[in-house]
Amino acid sequence: MVPIEKAASPPLNRGLSLAEFAVGVVLVIGHNVFRVIPNEVPILFVLGLVSVRLREGGWAALGLQRPSSWTITVLFAVAATIIKIVLELFVINPATARFWPAEIAPAGADRVVHNLSAALIALLISWTFAAFGEEIGYRGYLTKRAADLGRGSLPAWWAATVAVSVLFGFGHYYKGPAGILDSAVSGLVLGSVYLLSRRNLWTAILAHGFLDTVAVVYTYLGLNS
Repeated sequence: MVPIEKAASPPLNRGLSLAEFAVGVVLVIGHNVFRVIPNEVPILFVLGLVSVRLREGGWAALGLQRPSSWTITVLFAVAATIIKIVLELFVINPATARFWPAEIAPAGADRVVHNLSAALIALLISWTFAAFGEEIGYRGYLTKRAADLGRGSLPAWWAATVAVSVLFGFGHYYKGPAGILDSAVSGLVLGSVYLLSRRNLWTAILAHGFLDTVAVVYTYLGLNS
């Protein structure tokens, strides 16, 4: 697994990390809430890769290096997937149904129902744009920059994970209040498995892909109608 870094960031780097995180917040809120900025995911993806390459010297700082065990990585991802599904079915959905309408499905979700080609396209987007793109942008990049503000300590990483999870929720603003909360919980589960696997980003990428795959299959079978 990827070892946890212990080096503290110097003051100048902490200031730069704050600026980068602030830009990330503006991108997420500007696009998803106010619709005045292009989609934040590809922008964060590029910013994250460039920033970590220049500042840390390599993308392994995101947790993208080859894990010591793919078996353990997959098991972490499967466990995170099961935990999120259980939370959604037995905690989040019953709780949000008391206060808000059901979350709004992504645009075009209705075309996936009993449509194999549309379902395959949705899976492709889920594994590239969502699983890979969002995990690099949110878990790998923004969480790291937020943790820099606390000098990279373990409490700082957990606080950063919570903060980015809330931001991730607003990154799905179109889903309505129930969807924002559900996405924030997803972010917390994905962020937690990222940290618990010693910042192995592949666990979060795989878990994100598994979750979206379940959602696509569920929609394809018409079980959410």
